[in-house]
Amino acid sequence: MARHTSEHDHDPGTHEARIVVSRVIDAPAGDLFDLLTNPARHREFDGSGFVRSEDRSFRISRVGDVFTMNMEGAHMGGEYQTDNHVTAYEQNKMVGWKTAPAGTEPPGWEWLWELQAQGSGATEVTLTYDWGKVTDKELLKKVSFPLVSKDQLEQSLGLLAGAVAAS
Repeated sequence: MARHTSEHDHDPGTHEARIVVSRVIDAPAGDLFDLLTNPARHREFDGSGFVRSEDRSFRISRVGDVFTMNMEGAHMGGEYQTDNHVTAYEQNKMVGWKTAPAGTEPPGWEWLWELQAQGSGATEVTLTYDWGKVTDKELLKKVSFPLVSKDQLEQSLGLLAGAVAAS
């Protein structure tokens, strides 16, 4: 079963911008949460194609955790690393992080995964990509937000469904 919804907000005057996609996945919330909190598995459901592998990571267990990922993308000139600062964590319900170039503080974009059980065997997964808190004007000139499209986010949900089914 797949039900998709999406939303895309952008107001250049206030720098509020986000993309939100949702899908019902035939898997318990706990199984999905296990995948989302394991950075070693993130490449399996990365619809952007930027994630290469985890680096010095561990299972996400609380707000304040930081995990590092090996990435690749033309927007950063090739290979690079990110530090991901966990900003949301609720067992089997949500996990989120702000991403920053390794060794720097997050400049304002955030990923949030929310899980809403739909009975015992299905979960509505909502993925929000929010870059509305990016205030660095030089960064806003240099980086063309959104770096990840709505289609790529929807692909992430499809890949997540495949990854949990294969687990």
